[in-house]
Amino acid sequence: MKRTKSKIDEDLRKFSSILTNKMNSGFVVLERNDKLPYAILMKNKKKVDHISNFFMFCATLGLWSIAWIYISQVSSKAKKILIAIDEDGNPFEEKCF
Repeated sequence: MKRTKSKIDEDLRKFSSILTNKMNSGFVVLERNDKLPYAILMKNKKKVDHISNFFMFCATLGLWSIAWIYISQVSSKAKKILIAIDEDGNPFEEKCF
């Protein structure tokens, strides 16, 4: 089934708005293709302040260790994602490894 020009333009607008939202949240475009349309985005890793986390760990008698481990191992890592629009015009997002 062929898609009309207006449907393709609508999909590109939807794709561009998703990219704009992601770029506003800190992602940077590594690669972009408007013909297919897809884009690979990356967010740099965050630096963890271990000194303040240690003080929180001491103040909460060790309960902060769970949050500290999560911050150090999961949320501070660099992230790469793929954003694309499939044949039906539905946007999707996947993690890149």
